[in-house]
Amino acid sequence: MSKIDTTRPFLPVRIAVMTVSDTRTLETDTSGQALVSRLQGVGHVLADRAIVPDDVAQITTRLKAWISDPTIDVVITNGGTGVTGRDVTPEAFDAVLEKRIEGFGELFRMLSYKKIGTSTIQSRAVAGVAQGTYLFALPGSTGAVKDGWDDILVFQLDSRHRPCNFVELMPRLREGQPEGTHHD
Repeated sequence: MSKIDTTRPFLPVRIAVMTVSDTRTLETDTSGQALVSRLQGVGHVLADRAIVPDDVAQITTRLKAWISDPTIDVVITNGGTGVTGRDVTPEAFDAVLEKRIEGFGELFRMLSYKKIGTSTIQSRAVAGVAQGTYLFALPGSTGAVKDGWDDILVFQLDSRHRPCNFVELMPRLREGQPEGTHHD
């Protein structure tokens, strides 16, 4: 079970949030706002925020810009993870990921199953690492964003979480990469 070790310091993480949608604006982006409120509410830093259309090239371009930005540690997207023709976020992730975190999508669907049953099979939530930056793709519903954050990411992005967490691995994510291909 998740355990927070209060004897350890909390280390804020710099997170960029991307909503993938052809129709949302900052004013109507309830799932993106729920994510921003949650990450800031626990002490993380919103490094950037964008709404990007359901287009592989545009999503990939924004992901690459954020991955190469040394002020961004984590990218969380919401939207575009379904199975319709316009749902292309996982394909954009495929273009940039160096390593997949397979368990993220599996765990998200397992937790989601408890709430929405077999409908969770329509989610292609995915995660991985690129040039020392964590990337997480959540479905676009506000409920899915809350589940992904509240049940997984709030713990794994907390440096105090035991027995382990993603934050403590950040300094080692770039091991073996050629110089000049990662954040400093």
